[in-house]
Parts: sequence; structure tokens; C-alpha cells
Amino acid sequence: MSELNIYADNSPQVEQTHTDYATISALLAEQGVRFERWQASVALADDATQTDVIAAYRTDIERLMAENGFQSVDVISLTPDHPDKAMLRQKFLNEHTHSEYEVRFFVDGQGLFYLHLGDKVYTVLCEKGDLISVPAGATHWFDMGANPRFKAIRLFTNPEGWVANFTGSYIAAQFPHLEN
Repeated sequence: MSELNIYADNSPQVEQTHTDYATISALLAEQGVRFERWQASVALADDATQTDVIAAYRTDIERLMAENGFQSVDVISLTPDHPDKAMLRQKFLNEHTHSEYEVRFFVDGQGLFYLHLGDKVYTVLCEKGDLISVPAGATHWFDMGANPRFKAIRLFTNPEGWVANFTGSYIAAQFPHLEN
């Protein structure tokens, strides 16, 4: 179940927790964050390739590309046996921004987005069927957990793909990590 927790940015004590999709979507929309629930009804094998995943969701991908001017799409897929999981986790756990929207559609599994907006930190547990779009310039980080299991479609306006501008802040270390 998707979940939104809201913290003061100087405290790892949860102020609010929400699990209702409409409430999560509305609270995030107030912060300029798009959160949608899609039907992830296309069955894909665990070993589905990037080409397979993109083909299975071609209609939704094309709609988002047309709406937002995205130039490229890829699929990130990690499992507990991935040889670089620890390095990738550490990279994504550092607070950063992007000069473009960060869009993820979770085809399978889960991941935890942390959004540092104003004086609050919002944690959004995204699961299969969830789409999140973090606005350009929003400080955030992502945790896939020590034993990642997710497959997500990523869309970019930058043809180079994922390019992060790290803030150098250690705020991410103050908040609970995804336990999986």
C-alpha cells in the first residue's frame, strides 16, 4: 500500500501519515508533485527486458511524452542479487535536484521517495501502479532498500537521461530508510 509520511525537516518524528490515495495525491499536488495510480495490468516476466517493459506500456509512455515533451525513456530494474545494489543505493540516497522533472512509474516492486520541500520532508512509498513526478529543482532522494526489488519506467526531457545535482547536505541520514 502506498504511504505518505510528513516530517519537519529537522526531526525524524512523523507528524502525519496517510495511506488513502486521494489524500496522498492532493497533499502532494499542493507541493507541485504529481502522484497517480495506474493499472499495472500488463503481466511481465521477472526477467523482462527494457524493450519488453517499454513495449508493454507504450500507450502511457507516448501520452506522457506528448504531454510533457519528454525526449527519452528507460527502465531501471533492480533485484536483491544485483552486483551494484549497494553502490546504487548510496548514490540515490544523497539529496539532489534535477533541472527537469523526475518521473517514475513503478511497474513492479517498491521504492521510497523523500521530498525536501520548504521546511518539511515528505516520504512517499511508491509501489506497483504508482506514478510520481517530482518537479524540476525540488530537493529529494530515493531509497530502494538494502534488498531492492523494483522495476520502474523513467522519462526524461534531457536526452542524456538521469543527471543529478547533489546538494552536499547530509539530511538523508536523519530519516528512516526503506526496510525490505
